[in-house]
Amino acid sequence: MKFIRLALGFWRGETRAKAWWLSSAFLICLFLSMGLQVAVTRWNKYFFDALQSKNIPVIQMSIGAAVVLALATSLVAIALIQARMRLQLRWRQWLTDTVVSRWLADRRFYQLNILRTIDNPEARIAEDGRLSIELFVDIAGGIINTVILSASFMVVLWYVGGSLTIYGVTIPGYLVIAVVLYTAATSLGMYLLGRPLVTAVENKAAGEGDFRYALTRTRENAETIALIGGDENEHDAIMNSFGELARRWIAVIGRQTRMMFLSSGNNVLAPVVPLILCTPKFLAGEMTLGDLMQAAAAFGQVQTALNWLADNALNLANWSASARRVAQLDAAFNELDEAANARGRETIVLEDSPDGAFHIRGLTISQVSGDAMLAESDARFEPGDKVLVQGGSGSGKSTLIRAIAGLWPWGSGRIQRPNDAAIAFLPQRPYLPLGSLRNAVNYPSDGGAPAPAAVEKVLEECGLAHLAPRLDEEDNWSNVLSGGEQQRIAFARIFLKKPDIVILDEATSALDELSQARMMEMMCDKLAHSTVLHVAHRPGLEKYHNRRIELKRDDRGPATMSDKPQGMRSVFEQFATLVRRPGRARAARAAAAAPKQREPA
Repeated sequence: MKFIRLALGFWRGETRAKAWWLSSAFLICLFLSMGLQVAVTRWNKYFFDALQSKNIPVIQMSIGAAVVLALATSLVAIALIQARMRLQLRWRQWLTDTVVSRWLADRRFYQLNILRTIDNPEARIAEDGRLSIELFVDIAGGIINTVILSASFMVVLWYVGGSLTIYGVTIPGYLVIAVVLYTAATSLGMYLLGRPLVTAVENKAAGEGDFRYALTRTRENAETIALIGGDENEHDAIMNSFGELARRWIAVIGRQTRMMFLSSGNNVLAPVVPLILCTPKFLAGEMTLGDLMQAAAAFGQVQTALNWLADNALNLANWSASARRVAQLDAAFNELDEAANARGRETIVLEDSPDGAFHIRGLTISQVSGDAMLAESDARFEPGDKVLVQGGSGSGKSTLIRAIAGLWPWGSGRIQRPNDAAIAFLPQRPYLPLGSLRNAVNYPSDGGAPAPAAVEKVLEECGLAHLAPRLDEEDNWSNVLSGGEQQRIAFARIFLKKPDIVILDEATSALDELSQARMMEMMCDKLAHSTVLHVAHRPGLEKYHNRRIELKRDDRGPATMSDKPQGMRSVFEQFATLVRRPGRARAARAAAAAPKQREPA
């Protein structure tokens, strides 16, 4: 029901007109298809009666009618498949947009990744979303078809079959009673044999997701695995994952085999049963050959319609499993929202700064469980401050900057950032989207593209001049570029965009010392007015910052934060002095690089 409530949103809001139009077209095609099937059973009566009486004109007319019925059936089938598949496509498009929007909003995708309360959200959105919509439309169409066909052909059976007298007892509509009892027996058997199938299919779907994740994880870490020789371990891990999938698959096979036993026997018996039931009346002359064939066809249609749910038990199980997984993902979004509302004031609040500075006020950071990671802390950063964040392993450095970036809501206090401040985040492993290298340098795009000359210049300054001719090539740049090149691409981005606040998390870990020094000097020069928060542990970085925050933690409680100014005249201060006097920075660097002249004796 949770999935139904979610999915029915397609019939509300902006998509309601399209939803109702496609649904109406689908229903109309179903009714037309049913009408043609009734017409075909009537054709059976006329044709076989004419065949029995050797009425050549009626036989010829029946052949012409068969051609017309075949053409009409084909046209309706085309219209039906168009309406059905377009309804599935548009409905899935709406569902995908809805779920992806919720997944990406308010950093839920990041929080779910941290909490790990939901496995494989991407598979739930893609594969389970597809199956839940496609199978739902198929099942809904099948149920509607079952109701329409059952009602229509039961009327035919009632009048064609008439009543049957056995030992003086007259049974009216005996064929209707027979088809209901026969279908009830086969459906009950299918239900009893297939009842555990839903759970088995759901477990198999989860196993498929785990197996895909194992393969994806190996691909994403291929270089590291190859370098340390972990091939055999990965092979064992992947095959263990597949072994678990195979075990779950065998459970599905066992349940489906039991159902197939009953289904196969039913396929043989179902056409024979009406012929046996009608044979006494046919031999007694109470039914013509046309009546017999029409009754057999109608009996088969009703039996097939009533037995539809049992025949489609596997599809029902697949739909139930997929719909439940999509609903669980949506429920996880709701739980995140409810948890945020329940925390109330115990949430880290992001708000605008009252004076243009960057403030941390009464900030405490907690784990998801509620255990404190950072004791209540305060800090103030002015525009242009370059802050180095240091501390021992596990002291919470990365968590602190994630809280400042708005990614970590667990805790309390306020983070006040300048109004409309542009923020850039440089993680240790930069993200490079698929597409052209120019796209990667300008990611994320804010609607405007930098001048080509500016892009080429910043690449040259970052030591990436060799990539300038490849700016418009499209490739998977995460696999093409080295770790150091990717980190320099990330620096090129912020040098082009010049955001107000820059947050770096071990952003120079893949760079050699010379490249690191170059990036830091450019940061001080090009981002002189930007506030930079830099988590790093490599030595030699202190001189590029004018502030240092140190996190200390012992085994007895949360980490504490101390704010220390740098005591020496740093490279940062040298650049800050130069940028206050426009035009002097370049001249100073040129003078520093020029050879010194010997003083006269």
